[in-house]
Amino acid sequence: MLELLAPAGSPEALDAAVGAGADAIYLGLKSFNARMRSVNFAYAQFEGALRSLHRMKRKVYVTVNTVFEQREADRMYQLLKYLALTGPDGLIVQDFGIIPLVREHFPSLKLHASTQMNIASARGVNLLSKHGISRTVLARELTLEEIREIRLNTNAELEAFVHGALCVSASGLCLFSSYLGGKSANRGMCTQACRRLYRRETQEEGYFFSPSDLQLLERLPALADAGVNACKIEGRMKSAEYVGTVVSAYRLVIDALGGTRTDEAVEKAQKILLNDFARGKTVFYIEDKPPGAASWLKSDQSGGTGISLGVILEAKGSGAQRRGRISARGTLPVPGDSIRLHRADDTNRQAHKLAAVEAEGDDLWLSIPEGFDKGDEVYLIQTKAMTKRYAPVIPRRLDSFKRAPGRESAPVFSLPAAKRTDAKTFPAGIYLGVSRVEDLYMIQSAKAAGAMLGYTRKTAVHLMRGGTLPFAPEKVILTLDPYFPQSMDRVYAEEIPQLLSRGYRRFAVNNPGHFSYFRNTEASLIAGPYLYVFNRWANSFIADLGTDYFISPLENNRQNLERTVEPKRRIFTFITVFAYPPLFRIRADLGETYPFCRFSDSRGEEFFLISQREGSQVIPEKPFSIIDKIPFLQEAGYGRFIVDISGLPMKKRDYRDILRSVENAVPLANTSRFNWKDGFYQETKPV
Repeated sequence: MLELLAPAGSPEALDAAVGAGADAIYLGLKSFNARMRSVNFAYAQFEGALRSLHRMKRKVYVTVNTVFEQREADRMYQLLKYLALTGPDGLIVQDFGIIPLVREHFPSLKLHASTQMNIASARGVNLLSKHGISRTVLARELTLEEIREIRLNTNAELEAFVHGALCVSASGLCLFSSYLGGKSANRGMCTQACRRLYRRETQEEGYFFSPSDLQLLERLPALADAGVNACKIEGRMKSAEYVGTVVSAYRLVIDALGGTRTDEAVEKAQKILLNDFARGKTVFYIEDKPPGAASWLKSDQSGGTGISLGVILEAKGSGAQRRGRISARGTLPVPGDSIRLHRADDTNRQAHKLAAVEAEGDDLWLSIPEGFDKGDEVYLIQTKAMTKRYAPVIPRRLDSFKRAPGRESAPVFSLPAAKRTDAKTFPAGIYLGVSRVEDLYMIQSAKAAGAMLGYTRKTAVHLMRGGTLPFAPEKVILTLDPYFPQSMDRVYAEEIPQLLSRGYRRFAVNNPGHFSYFRNTEASLIAGPYLYVFNRWANSFIADLGTDYFISPLENNRQNLERTVEPKRRIFTFITVFAYPPLFRIRADLGETYPFCRFSDSRGEEFFLISQREGSQVIPEKPFSIIDKIPFLQEAGYGRFIVDISGLPMKKRDYRDILRSVENAVPLANTSRFNWKDGFYQETKPV
């Protein structure tokens, strides 16, 4: 039987999820979860809910699905110790550093791999299973056939999202929000850049990257047959009414699986979901052939959920008397209905229950919260008539639940001596990164320690046909793409041995599924930036997989890098000092849908859409650069630096400017520091 797993972003949503029939719920506490903007649970509330749900034979999974910095190791250790004492049924985690922390200190905790880990292959599932991960939440960009193949090649539990909001970027690979101001999706602070209004070169505007919502209700029988163990509903930012509606629909179909009335149950459930007040629906990639983006991206589809009531034409009053005027056309709200307001500049989104609705001619005055004004958008997200009362799960009296994370320090941790002590494997110096074979000729004359070439399908065709490169194989590092779906397994299994036999033995791996291809070979590996080594524990986990070398994440900052990497390990650290960071990585060729390559946002920031058959990327016009910091980094013991000019086709003049900047250690004009100086955005002061 499929486990029905429902979101609980608030106590009210918890009541709705349980009342509507969820087998298990997932929730976050006040830190280290990927929905930091939701209400989340106080510790006493969590423990009360845990006791009640276990008495009901329901399961509770706690989300600890963000990356943590080295300075937060104590807080993470304290949280894990608290959870080991309270006993949830599992933790949903993203950071690889949690795996050795739990293994060494809290072995009673059961771990599930978050979709943020970007696991889309049986090789990835099996690697994590060997290190204690009992369940993997699969990346959402998979076909049904790929899921079937994963099941045939693993015994681990598999969980799949079946309903709710989607990200345009592949799971765990979005850097857009972080690039715009440090609000990282990998830290639970996503500002939903994909839902914003953009303008293309022709001045046409659209929500070009706003996906429809996932709905796999009709595919539940196929998912069950494919061997999925749990189906997951997204929505920790959603209302209790939404959660209850969606859970009840999926419960109806799951209970009918294997019987003769499944079709009838699906039809009834579809009618229930007509009231979920969400965006248009898509089955995304679940069909056996990945669909064109036009089937799940709608440029005229606003980023908001619910029924659009238009924009605020005028606002007045303050506090409880704050009112906003809208044009009274279409669906008319009444007191008790719930609306969601979106600031025009997308700096705030807030749900609000209408206390007052007053007619004035053809318009309506609605109660609105402070902070919203003329030009802001209003959506109806729930009607009073649909509101349903559920029995409370959390006990009224919480006096007996007094535990909380303590103030213990994490054990002092120092990585063991490196397995590969020969620093000549990857000599110190500048490494030049490109994405096309032809770009290697442009960088050939540079005095580089090595060339990093993206292993795209075009590169593969060139090398598999016996094509040569302007660099000797031992000078080339082939960089594997971080999105690694099951359909690529057979391809890599055939190609990588051929590459090794031809002398290409240096690779940058960016997905856990990549490591097994190189077991018992002479390959030398670098852990790429998408393995997110933000702390020593994560560094330890990566070293256990077979490499001491790693590339610091593009989102990282100077202070955290220094805390993470001990002086004796800095010779194994690569730092990217120039790059056009891929803000979105999309498993679709958007060139078939959008005949443009340049676009801008409301603040005038420019971006490029780079579309290829195997996928698309969005990169900023303004690259990331800390080239001028190389001398200071060298003084601190670092010696391997990456100048990544992949992304846009580069003119020789621009390339020469970059190399001149490297040679003279001077800043480049019109570049971004990304998070290097200021670090991640912090709502509160660090503990």
